[in-house]
Amino acid sequence: MTHSGYAPGSSRGAVVVLVALAVACVVAPAFAASDPLAIGDVLALRLLPPLATDALGHFHLLGTDRFGRDLFLRMMLAGRISLSVGIVGSLLAAAVGTAAGAIAAWRGGVTDRVLMALADTLLAVPRLVLLLVCAALWQPGLATVVVVLVATGWMGVARMMRAEVLGVRPRFYVQSAIALGTGSWRVLFRHVLPNALGPAIVATTLGVGNAILLESGLSFLGLGIQPPSPSWGNMIAGGRDLIVTAPWVAIAPGVALILTVYCATLIADDLRDRLAGDRVGLRRALAERA
Repeated sequence: MTHSGYAPGSSRGAVVVLVALAVACVVAPAFAASDPLAIGDVLALRLLPPLATDALGHFHLLGTDRFGRDLFLRMMLAGRISLSVGIVGSLLAAAVGTAAGAIAAWRGGVTDRVLMALADTLLAVPRLVLLLVCAALWQPGLATVVVVLVATGWMGVARMMRAEVLGVRPRFYVQSAIALGTGSWRVLFRHVLPNALGPAIVATTLGVGNAILLESGLSFLGLGIQPPSPSWGNMIAGGRDLIVTAPWVAIAPGVALILTVYCATLIADDLRDRLAGDRVGLRRALAERA
């Protein structure tokens, strides 16, 4: 067991689940017999239960929605969007936060005070409030969701990177490079950042699950991905009034959302444990060498 309480193999299982889900999201809609976005014969296909076969002999693994569309195909198509938004939004937010935190710590002075004051100000406002305000001001859509996630998600990574760079900067190999006349920015990118990126990588992995969850929340409220383009959030919203008569319409995308976020969290937790173990091992080796 790791110190966080997860079994060592849990992250491997989470990786397998996420890879299988990603492959299904890519392959299933591409080889679909019908268009997942097209409205079918509503009277004949409406709200078929899971594992049902329609009059044309088409099998529906998770049933159909109120418009006769195959729920599994729509859920996989929505998975493409949700996973893409989560990964791209988290990576871009981490990139902005890493750059801001590293520059603030490396330059210091006014640059440090301004960037950290901006980050602290934005961190003081709940992220959901920032998301709702930004989404309400701009036209809802895929690009807007990504921009909003980046604009509201870089601050924590920035503060984390600032602390890491400040911790790495006094080390002997950094000071040796500076003493040898190596350029300031070259020292930052060559010697400091590679040894300070560990926590940012963990935060980015955690950010994928958070971004997917926030995107789904925006789409659920009608401020994210707009129909007919499917998202797990707007699919859950579309099935909430059928929770008694056809619960699978809302439960299926809800389970996919929960499973994806849970797997991303397991991977991030295991990655944090591994990085922490590497740091302890490095400190012991340096202590023994000294």
